[in-house]
Amino acid sequence: MNLHKLILTNNACYKAGRTITPKGIMVHSTGANNPNLKRYVGPDDGLLGKNQYNNHWNQDKPDGRQVCVHAFIGKLADGSIATYQTLPWNHRGWHAGGSANDTHIGFEICEDGLTDTSYFSAVYKEAVELCVYLCKQYGLTEKDIIGHYEGYQKGIASNHGDPKNWFPKHGKSMDTFRADVKAGLAAVTPDPVTPTAPKKYYRVQVGAYSVKANADAMLTKLKAAGFTDAFIKYSE
Repeated sequence: MNLHKLILTNNACYKAGRTITPKGIMVHSTGANNPNLKRYVGPDDGLLGKNQYNNHWNQDKPDGRQVCVHAFIGKLADGSIATYQTLPWNHRGWHAGGSANDTHIGFEICEDGLTDTSYFSAVYKEAVELCVYLCKQYGLTEKDIIGHYEGYQKGIASNHGDPKNWFPKHGKSMDTFRADVKAGLAAVTPDPVTPTAPKKYYRVQVGAYSVKANADAMLTKLKAAGFTDAFIKYSE
């Protein structure tokens, strides 16, 4: 995941200052043919590129609407894919048009013309990784993730069809999305290997000999019995 942060502090939603305890995640897609993050996130931080119309969402009521989400996924100026966090994760967003605003983190995936498989695959993967990250942070599972249209079906969001208008065009659905998040959550990093403590050796002296030949004979006998560390120590 290519995560950046640019909080939309001028948006009326942020100024409202309300917080939530996240109980779920809602996936949105923008419904407009514009994959560029700069359309929604601004001002330019050197990566986004300049929005010549200055119609990004870092203003009181963007496009005259009371809207704001926790993050956007789309293209940077160089064409690479990134996620921009635009509200604190525990801030009450204005994304669902219903009571899900009180319980769900919401993010938008910037739509394009809906036919570019390469772009879709990249933003879909980024969205899965974002959800894995958020699930781990807030103790959620894939079962706590819904699309906007599913929120409507549950009576907790407004009547929108996203992202069902887009995912099936590329063989995906919210069910496959949840399955991919589940797989991501199951990919646990192995614990570091604990170094093995060094072995301890205890030496036993078996005798003293005045005749070297007798000492050599005992040494040969000990080694034949498996005492590979046996040796002769000379003293006067």
